[in-house]
Parts: sequence; structure tokens; C-alpha cells
Amino acid sequence: MSASGVTAAALAARLSAAGLRPRVEEHTRFTTVEAEVPDTLSADSWREVLDAVALADRFGLLATSLNGRTLWAGVRKTLPTTGDVGGPGYQR
Repeated sequence: MSASGVTAAALAARLSAAGLRPRVEEHTRFTTVEAEVPDTLSADSWREVLDAVALADRFGLLATSLNGRTLWAGVRKTLPTTGDVGGPGYQR
């Protein structure tokens, strides 16, 4: 498992321990973790959740009146150090 996958798995485990149901997805540049946050989440659980997302490179909370609150976190994947890293037309 990649380093980003290990971090995302640890983050997801901590969110589960706080009572959330995380979803982990692999993307090209990030591994993301998302979880719906219930209105009834206690202050202690919020502290646990915030400590958990501090493992991520980016995180946020999307809150809407239609869909409730979704916590998201992204862990950056490391780029290869050799090969065509920049893609076509990349100037070195």
C-alpha cells in the first residue's frame, strides 16, 4: 500500500472510532476520505475528528441545507522521481 493509502486508512480508522462512516477513494493525485457528519456529533467527537483530519494535506467541511454536512480530507500521492513526470510539453 502506498504512503498516501496508509495515511488515508489511518485517517478513516480514526473517523470510524469517532462514530463516522468514512469512504476512501483513490484518485490520480490524491487519496480522499469522506464522511457524513451528523448534527448530533458531540464536542468530544468533533475534537477527535479534527485531530484525525490533521493527518491529511487538505481537509474541509461541505455543509448544505439539502445534503447535510460532509467532511472531506485529501492525502497527496507522491509523484514519481523519474520518467515523464510533467507530461507532454513539460519544460525542464
